[in-house]
Amino acid sequence: MNQNQSTIEEIKQLSVAERILIVEDIWDSIVSSNQQFPVSDEHKKELDVRLKAHSDKPHNVKSWGEVKKNINSQL
Repeated sequence: MNQNQSTIEEIKQLSVAERILIVEDIWDSIVSSNQQFPVSDEHKKELDVRLKAHSDKPHNVKSWGEVKKNINSQL
């Protein structure tokens, strides 16, 4: 078993809350690295479509509270 596998096995023994904190720390370290990640042409096109849709109808949005309420009502 290599070091990464050993570390992963140790992490799996932690509580869910502890693992979430580790994920948050990892995510924060990725964000703070300021490393640029390539965006595929397909994703760029989708972003352009969504940006245009928002520009065409800027008031056609829902708050996070509305979205969350809708999701919870479907559970």
